[in-house]
Amino acid sequence: MSSTSWKDRLLGGFRKTSDRLTENLATIGGGTARLDDATLDEVEDALILSDLGPSAAARIRDRLAEQRFGRDIDERTLREAVAEEIAAILRPVAKPLEVTAFPRPQVILVIGVNGSGKTTTIAKLAHLFQEDDYGVMLAAGDTFRAAAIGQLAVWAERLGVPIVRGAEGGDPASVVFDAVKQATDTGIDALIVDTAGRLQNKRELMDELAKIRRVLGRINLEAPHDVVLVLDATNGQNALSQIEIFKEVAGVTGLIMTKLDGTARGGVLVAAAEKFGLPIHAIGVGEKIDDLRPFDPDLLARVIAGIA
Repeated sequence: MSSTSWKDRLLGGFRKTSDRLTENLATIGGGTARLDDATLDEVEDALILSDLGPSAAARIRDRLAEQRFGRDIDERTLREAVAEEIAAILRPVAKPLEVTAFPRPQVILVIGVNGSGKTTTIAKLAHLFQEDDYGVMLAAGDTFRAAAIGQLAVWAERLGVPIVRGAEGGDPASVVFDAVKQATDTGIDALIVDTAGRLQNKRELMDELAKIRRVLGRINLEAPHDVVLVLDATNGQNALSQIEIFKEVAGVTGLIMTKLDGTARGGVLVAAAEKFGLPIHAIGVGEKIDDLRPFDPDLLARVIAGIA
């Protein structure tokens, strides 16, 4: 699949977001307008409506006012300026997920609510690592759903990577322990672990993840090296509350956002960057195996502003 088609789908997903920006800049139209308080209000409102959140929107408004207040500005120049300020928020958190652990394996816990695209994201991550010639193993740590175990096994077969799994309803920590041992013994570079996505009982999930961490610590004091939260872009601002909860229960170290091809709410990535400052490793725009790409802050900023 070409990178152009991937970019087109990203553009398509954000078209509604960038259209909102246009709709809310009626004073500009096809000509120019004075960048006064009224125009800045419209820009700020447009950004909030695009799920960038009040804090990021206010920051962008303040920066525009600092640099250009009282000047005449056309729509294209305004979009360029907005894109630059969005990129300034996103650049510090753009960080690819890299395999650097020594000794191997690098243990990556992947967490997220059921339905977020967690299992397919694991497969896509494995594919990205394979493209860089790393040996990958999967661990089916979500033992509470037979469908999750089965889906991960199907992906493992397609990718040609080993998988460690236990019985449905079994002990996730035991599966992870076995996986780390096997990965260590066979010289695997990256072990990607699926985990349960139940939020109905935070205490239960917290206890489960704490047990996995204890078990990992007995084998490798550095593990888990990464705790990656998968977010569904269509959830909009609800994604922020998921980050809050999973930071508390799991110690999130980085984010991946999926389903950016079908939503007008992907601006929440900017809100997440502004609020939490967690690394954003990658974004996804579809179901195919190569639809996950490392996060490009400048491209995303221009897409949101409608000028990519």
